[in-house]
Amino acid sequence: MITGAAAGIGRALAVELARRGARLSLLDHDADGLEDATRRCEAIGARVLAQVVDVTDWDGMQAAAAAVNSELGGVDLVFAAAGVIHRGSLLDSDVADVERVMAVNWRGLMYTVKAHLPAVVGSGDGRIVTFSSAYGLVATPKYTAYNSSKFAVRGFSESLRQELAGAGVSVTCVFPGGVRTSIIRNGSFAPSENRDAVIRGFEKRVARTDPEEAATIILSGVERRRARVFVGVDARLVAGLARLVGGHYQDLVPAVGRLLRRLRGRSS
Repeated sequence: MITGAAAGIGRALAVELARRGARLSLLDHDADGLEDATRRCEAIGARVLAQVVDVTDWDGMQAAAAAVNSELGGVDLVFAAAGVIHRGSLLDSDVADVERVMAVNWRGLMYTVKAHLPAVVGSGDGRIVTFSSAYGLVATPKYTAYNSSKFAVRGFSESLRQELAGAGVSVTCVFPGGVRTSIIRNGSFAPSENRDAVIRGFEKRVARTDPEEAATIILSGVERRRARVFVGVDARLVAGLARLVGGHYQDLVPAVGRLLRRLRGRSS
């Protein structure tokens, strides 16, 4: 079962799992994107149950889980990959934008896992895969909502992994770095942000990993039942920084940002 299956890492996971012979339950709120992902997987030969669902709708998620059980005979592997992003300082951001990020990234993920967990536990050999971020290891300015949601996912995943120890279910938390997806283009921005400049910067300097490569890395870690999977060199570097300097990164990151701005000013 994959949420966020219409695009990005979710779709890449769906296609790769289709190649490996999996039966697929694909969920997304984007009907057109979900239809495209379904066609791709069915063309490979996979059996697909596609459902247009909002992960923040608890009743909808319960119904989706029930459909998987009745039509596909249960589920043993859950990828809670749906996510959104917002950029902007808390001072300039609308509360609704902050709440939406928390609703999708944290509450929607929890609903996804909770709704499918009985079947996963019942499978006797299940896996839960959650998606945090490099932003769930180190916080950065102007991503207050996104950082909060991804730190929450990290804590949720680590707690759940301990709860399910001995139940035949492993929990793997994925920490992607910059992956070439549409998340930033589809994100929300505070009025003070230069949306086009942020998107250009992300796509040029940050998004280095293809979704297909990310899917391969993730599945390798899930097969090994690892607690954490880091996607991309940048994610591994951020994890190393977090271990090395601890909370002191909160002083280092702004200082590096000021230095880079001065250097750009001198070169312009």
